[in-house]
Amino acid sequence: MTNVDAAALERVLSSIDASVGAAQRVTLDADDTTHLTSGAVWLVFVSHGSVHGQPPLAQACSFDVDRSSAAITLSHDAARDVLVEGDAFLTLGRRSITLHSEHGASLMVAELQLSDTASDLSSVLPEFVTVTDFAGLEPAAAALARNLGPADTDNCPLRSGDPVICRMMTTTVLLSVIRAWAENGCAPLGWPSRSNDPFLDRVIDAIHEQPGREWTVEALAGVSAMSRSVFAERFHTALGRSPASYVTGVRMDNAKRMLDAGRSVSDTSRSLGYGSDEGFSRAFRRATGMTPSAWRTRRAPVPA
Repeated sequence: MTNVDAAALERVLSSIDASVGAAQRVTLDADDTTHLTSGAVWLVFVSHGSVHGQPPLAQACSFDVDRSSAAITLSHDAARDVLVEGDAFLTLGRRSITLHSEHGASLMVAELQLSDTASDLSSVLPEFVTVTDFAGLEPAAAALARNLGPADTDNCPLRSGDPVICRMMTTTVLLSVIRAWAENGCAPLGWPSRSNDPFLDRVIDAIHEQPGREWTVEALAGVSAMSRSVFAERFHTALGRSPASYVTGVRMDNAKRMLDAGRSVSDTSRSLGYGSDEGFSRAFRRATGMTPSAWRTRRAPVPA
């Protein structure tokens, strides 16, 4: 059923870097509603019951998973506005959403912020990504989703490491939702092209594969097989930013992951092609508002 190149899907997933504003369990009584505001990425998993979405949550496809044989049946539906137990839903925040439960529901709701380069997902994903029977397609990730967020925020104090664990768990669920949607037949033919231009996609892939290379505009134009001026104009038109800005964004996303993993500032700087720690630190501070050393030691108070 897969119509997506596995290597291309892996590159998209590996480029996603998200911070978690909050992950919480939401209980809706009969006729209750909850609102997902625009401007943020929202990830929802239905642990129990059902909810209706306004506007409808997808004009796409649904899955039926046979647990005994693992066979997956795909059907293309009209606009879907109901999520039931085991379903998952992702919205990139282009508009606000209201979820209403007629008979009551229990949800995991996570608010996410994507990094600059991960925000390019908006060019390859639809407005809403709905994965029916996510629990059948991705049982391990569904188990994580059921346990995200404190059950009792008043009596569950924040523990050391909770923000990191929460971010990793939520990111795992997010990546699994995108994989389930793409890998099982919902993605359109040719997905995932970030620029709708195969020559520019070749450049983007090269930047992500070698972020530490000395990427001049001339070098990138060579990868695209275009002249320098034509390449720079087409890149900016397709992605809304200059090639240099995109390279810096990819490097900063990699830097954050490397620092989070315990790599030193000097090691991170050298790996990403900076000639000095000072130059790297200036670029990192411009991108994040803090020094690399401060990033390594930060402790964000995110509910786990």
